[in-house]
Amino acid sequence: MAKEFSFQGKALKELQELSSEEFAKLLTARKRRSLKHGIDSALLKRVEKALKEKNEGKEPKTIRTHKRNAIIIPKFVGLKFAVYNGHEFAILEVQPEMLGHMLGEFALTRKRLQHGKAGIGATKSSTAVQARG
Repeated sequence: MAKEFSFQGKALKELQELSSEEFAKLLTARKRRSLKHGIDSALLKRVEKALKEKNEGKEPKTIRTHKRNAIIIPKFVGLKFAVYNGHEFAILEVQPEMLGHMLGEFALTRKRLQHGKAGIGATKSSTAVQARG
């Protein structure tokens, strides 16, 4: 049987009933401080609109944002966000396990470096090989 999700000993339903101040008490000091400053009001308006659409049975639109430092709160669970990573919008669906993290942690800004084959002259032995053509 699948294990029930809990965050700091509280189930998801309980977390969604908490106010943002009460939820902040469950977070680390750094995240508490960030939440104390408040989540961007424009982002919260878009979240409220998406939640309203979701409750009506419609598929809510993906919420596009540049706010990489927004803390994921229980309201966000189940919504789709497109977070800007400096090049493009990375789409992510918020899972309960993401609570307390920042949106930017899930939209990586750098790709993993993948080296190709060495070119002519890159190594001592490759200088003796003639170029194709």
